[in-house]
Order: sequence, then structure tokens, then C-alpha cells
Amino acid sequence: MEEHRLGTVGIVVEDMEASAAINAILHQHADLIVGRLGIPYRNRGVSVIALVVDGSMEEISAMTGRLGKLTGVSVKSAIAKQ
Repeated sequence: MEEHRLGTVGIVVEDMEASAAINAILHQHADLIVGRLGIPYRNRGVSVIALVVDGSMEEISAMTGRLGKLTGVSVKSAIAKQ
């Protein structure tokens, strides 16, 4: 079994039409998500989602890779070394 790592994932949503697809992906990977914070930033016309995740690098990468392929969505992650 691959080692589980703790990390954060930041998602910036510039195209609100991607929201349904984002939520579907997050639901499919719900077992990785420890916490989620969503902030609509109306002045800029974007939303920001912050996730705390705990899972294998393979699982986290699969989720962030799928999110990053969505149009109008930017994703960055920071994973603890241990």
C-alpha cells in the first residue's frame, strides 16, 4: 500500500459553468478530502476552493489532474514531505 500524505489543494474557478464538473470530481474523491472551504470572490468574478487532503500521491494526482483539465479551472497542490 502506498504511503498516505497530507497536503493542500487550491482551486481557482474562473468559469462558473465548470462548477458541476468540479463538484462531481470532488465527490468521486471524497475519501481524500479532510476539509473544504469555498469562497465566492464576486468582485473578481471567480471562486476559490481550498482543500485539505490525505491520500497517496497517486490518488491526489489523479484528482488534481482531472480538475486541471477543466476549462476555466486552475489547480495547485502542496504536499507534505512525510
